[in-house]
Amino acid sequence: MLDYVQLEADLSDEERLIQQSARDFVENEVKPDIAEHYIEGTFPKELIPEMGEMGFYAPNLEGYGLPNVSEKAYGLLMQELEAGDSGLRSMASVQGALVMYPIHAYGSEEQKDEWLPKLGTGEAVGCFGLTEPEHGSNPSAMETHAERDGDEYVLNGAKTWITNSPISDVAVVWGRDRSAEDNPVRGFLVETDRDGVTTNKLDEKLSLRASITGEIGLNDVRVPEENVLPGVEGMKGPLSCLTQARYGIAWGALGAARDAFEEARQYSKDRDQFGGPIARFQLQQGKLAEMATQFTLGQLLVHRLADLKERGDLRPQHVSMAKRNNVDVARDIARTSRGMLGGNGITADYSPMRHMANLETVYTYEGTHDIHSLILGQDLTGIAAFE
Repeated sequence: MLDYVQLEADLSDEERLIQQSARDFVENEVKPDIAEHYIEGTFPKELIPEMGEMGFYAPNLEGYGLPNVSEKAYGLLMQELEAGDSGLRSMASVQGALVMYPIHAYGSEEQKDEWLPKLGTGEAVGCFGLTEPEHGSNPSAMETHAERDGDEYVLNGAKTWITNSPISDVAVVWGRDRSAEDNPVRGFLVETDRDGVTTNKLDEKLSLRASITGEIGLNDVRVPEENVLPGVEGMKGPLSCLTQARYGIAWGALGAARDAFEEARQYSKDRDQFGGPIARFQLQQGKLAEMATQFTLGQLLVHRLADLKERGDLRPQHVSMAKRNNVDVARDIARTSRGMLGGNGITADYSPMRHMANLETVYTYEGTHDIHSLILGQDLTGIAAFE
């Protein structure tokens, strides 16, 4: 696999083991069937408990049976999963960074004891309810709300584009608490079998097809007070979760890029035209050189972010730069790789076009490319272009 400046030579034994275990898992358990799942618009649900057994959900968290591996090991895991398919990484990323992380960071001990072990093994599946039909890039304008009624809260609202929601046991739902002064945003753990909860599946996607995406409908849903995340109020809650997830995306997108690149490189060496392999042509070599360079620069960026995250110096703006750059790079690499495969590249026998389509979703979700540009712009100038 492409590692042009030998970054993997500096991995610890644990990081190397996690990387290889995930790579073997994807090669043996994911790649043989993932194209069929993509075509059918299904997710390989049978892999959920197996991924839990291998410690793929929130492995960088501590306690509750979780592995507590390094931030670099976590990033390498996300990269290997997305080399299989963005839908696979999305499932693990949502489960770990958007569901388990807020419970771990902001939950009560009772909430942690109840949910983290089950989510960590894949016995339970979770989803993250922030985006709404009318509020995507501006989540602070959310309309979902809760009102206190005795020792319960009554929730109403709608969330959409929610990974895992149709198969989830619990949703981390963010809404405004109208019972408190200034209507602060709070996090609520909502079991999906409660009266008034619907989790309809969204079909007819042209991207990220091997992923289960749905909605969350909340119609007078009652949850007990103990289901409120006690450790956070305001937009800090959901945004801090997104920072965790975006960090994994910045690593993961490069996995899709690497897989597309390797497919194109091998194809160019195997495909004979005009009396020899097309890899001998300058046009093909120029494309491979540019893709390898951009991939390597993306790798350097996330390896640096891992070091910053490990020592507590990582800022959300750092993650915005990496998510913005690496997804854009992966998008270009997948498109170029598809082109190098010629007509064969549009078939499900090869991965680049599947990665190319998937990355359109990754380019858009968890902060669009343009929104991350504005986040960086504000950080660089001190002027918010959102206002």
